[in-house]
Amino acid sequence: MRTEEEMFHIIINTARSDDRVLAAYLKGSRANPNVLRDIYQDFDIMYVVKETESFRANLSWMDPFGKVILKQEQDDVFGYGDRFGLRSHYDKTYSWLLIFEDGNRIDIGVETVEAMREGSNRNKLFLPLLDKTGCLPKLPPPTDEDFYVRKPGEEQFRGCCNEFFWSLCDVAKGIFRDELPFAMTTYYAQPHHMLEIMLGWYIGSRTDYSVSCGKQNKYFKRYLPETIYRLYQQTFPDSSYAHFWKSMDASCRLFRETAVLVAESLGVVYPEEYEQGFITYVKAVSGGSGADY
Repeated sequence: MRTEEEMFHIIINTARSDDRVLAAYLKGSRANPNVLRDIYQDFDIMYVVKETESFRANLSWMDPFGKVILKQEQDDVFGYGDRFGLRSHYDKTYSWLLIFEDGNRIDIGVETVEAMREGSNRNKLFLPLLDKTGCLPKLPPPTDEDFYVRKPGEEQFRGCCNEFFWSLCDVAKGIFRDELPFAMTTYYAQPHHMLEIMLGWYIGSRTDYSVSCGKQNKYFKRYLPETIYRLYQQTFPDSSYAHFWKSMDASCRLFRETAVLVAESLGVVYPEEYEQGFITYVKAVSGGSGADY
């Protein structure tokens, strides 16, 4: 596998030798001083260019990067362009995700100077690599503060609590009906998502809202106390309904435990009535199903 130094040498030399490229900068985790380096990190690169069309029309400029074994680009159906609403304005910016046969990965984009100045493709994780024309902005050293957990207001806090217990009722309904796809999808999309938001606020309350939980909360293990993280692990069910109920119970216990602490840090009251409403609902419709509520 090529080293980080070798990859940057190729990336910068490719930009330097192409007259269409005006500048290059690094984004993402490799620009983040708070992230430990490993071989799995992408190289998130942006080339500032005179125009984008020629880069899209002929991909031979990527050849120096190596043999591509898997590629996704901005205009692919069901790809990241769809997920993030990026399937437009290709005359200003376009990008590709590339995985190479040695395991390295480059997420690379091209953007015009106009698009670069608008700043839609960058944040404070910005590290200049090459600037042929002096077009790159002069910014402070890279920081991930754009991604710090944000302190909620009381309305946000109560809304999270309400959605957690309300949507758990839908999960329970799916279990009672033996509709596993509905129950499982709803569980992860709604109440489990609210649980993770609450866990983020809990971490924020312990760190003065000065850290990022990372993409998809990948740093939970780093910031949550061991006992809380172990309980969090128990919130992931398999296809057994008996295990599903236990995971829901773990989610409820964990949500309450952390929400009470977040409420105290915010100076607000934990809305006990939402939790009691969920418990009452499950008992009313369970028909002796064995649910632990």
